[in-house]
Amino acid sequence: MRCFSYVLTYPSGSSLSFLPHHPTLLKIRVAGERGIWDYFTNSLVIAGGGLLLQLAEAVPAAYAPARHRFRGQALVLTLFMLTMMLPEEVIAIPLSLVLGDVPVVGLDLKGTMWAVILPLGAWGFSIMLLTEFMKDIPTEIEEAARMDGVGEFRLLWQVVLPLCKPALGVAGVLGFIMIWDQYLLPLIAAKDPTDYTVTVALSILRTDPEVGSGVVLAGAVIALIPSLIVYLLLQRSLVTGIAAGATKG
Repeated sequence: MRCFSYVLTYPSGSSLSFLPHHPTLLKIRVAGERGIWDYFTNSLVIAGGGLLLQLAEAVPAAYAPARHRFRGQALVLTLFMLTMMLPEEVIAIPLSLVLGDVPVVGLDLKGTMWAVILPLGAWGFSIMLLTEFMKDIPTEIEEAARMDGVGEFRLLWQVVLPLCKPALGVAGVLGFIMIWDQYLLPLIAAKDPTDYTVTVALSILRTDPEVGSGVVLAGAVIALIPSLIVYLLLQRSLVTGIAAGATKG
């Protein structure tokens, strides 16, 4: 509340109070003049693209170990977990080198949004979450569908996936927030300051001597909006998915 109060008042640096005396959007306008909305758009594109890629990869990657036994299955699941164990600081330099010269195709992705979207699409948490959820889905429905001649892809799309909505809600909310809060990867992947995301822009805005803390807080309020909207829209799925996981445990 203090953050919102400070953003909406004190355009001339007047004394502090909990409730604004003369509310104004001056600091938000100043943040907009500093390009915060352009960085906001960059973050939206990256978060949306990264989340879609993440879920598109996670669903089939989770279905395979959840429903089929194959050699090296434990190793595959362990590799998925390793993507969550390695901190960004450890892989920052190797990732920067790879993005500058993508193996096989030899593309230079640095300076493009794909340099951020592609690495963030490979998040092991979504795969592990969906794998455990799919294991709890009764197989009788799938067996009946197979007897009717339903293929594997159609079975996944029309039978299994609708039953995974609670888990997809959890993966969607947490995945979006994880991507939206990224700082290091957008920083090293950008070649031009105009490619920065809103989180990187806020850290730079803090060092600008021409703006005060009120403008920085205004930018922080703007950056908070998408995560809040995503949570409110998927709140029911999030609670249902967490409750299902707690019941299993």
